[in-house]
Amino acid sequence: MKVVGVGETPFDKSPAPGRSGWVYHRVPATAGMILVLDNEVRPEYRYLGPEIAHFLPDPEYHVLVEKPEYPPLEGFDGVVLSGSTDSVYDDDHGAWFDAALEVIDRCLADRIPLLGVCHGHQLVNHALGGVVEEDRRRATFVEMTDYRESGVLEGVNPVVPVLHADLVTELGEGMASVAETDYDPHFCSVHREAPVWTVQFHPEFTERVVDRPGDWDPGEHTFAEVNASRVLENFAALCANEAEPTVR
Repeated sequence: MKVVGVGETPFDKSPAPGRSGWVYHRVPATAGMILVLDNEVRPEYRYLGPEIAHFLPDPEYHVLVEKPEYPPLEGFDGVVLSGSTDSVYDDDHGAWFDAALEVIDRCLADRIPLLGVCHGHQLVNHALGGVVEEDRRRATFVEMTDYRESGVLEGVNPVVPVLHADLVTELGEGMASVAETDYDPHFCSVHREAPVWTVQFHPEFTERVVDRPGDWDPGEHTFAEVNASRVLENFAALCANEAEPTVR
């Protein structure tokens, strides 16, 4: 397994007194392989999954929609579930959807670090009994408010890119909200006991692919304000450090 040092990421500090937050238990930091599962059902939109892999130190990229038989999870230090134009509340998904739900169950049971991105955020909460509903299409920058700058959000600026039309309106069992926007109180979430993090935004969406979505409108913000890819760096470090989150 390829080993990459990521020991400079400061996950060993405790939250400020009186604040709710995460405590991380540090062990020597080496980054292992992370499995990126692409859940995009439309091939022409399948450009974001590879971007997730681009920002990880030692990824294996697998299109789950085309091949629901995913690699054995015990060979990986973490798993990322990508975005998708699918909606979790649709009636007919195909075998890949059941495979994705199985991955979530396995990660929870075996404490394999898991990151859900956009549709992955919705899928994790759906799998745990939460509710996802149709909203309206957004392809722009939004600003997080009242967000907990720890875990995968450590050092992430509040302005982030979104490409979505559905929202988590009720969190899944065991999940806690760690970021809001003016339209979404469950914009990012984390499991209270397991190493599972989810974000509604796209940390992999950068100027490298800004021309791909035809409806992108940056609004009043620019990429100069954005460092959302830090989420993926943080996740790799959390996987390497085998951090165990606990809510205070």
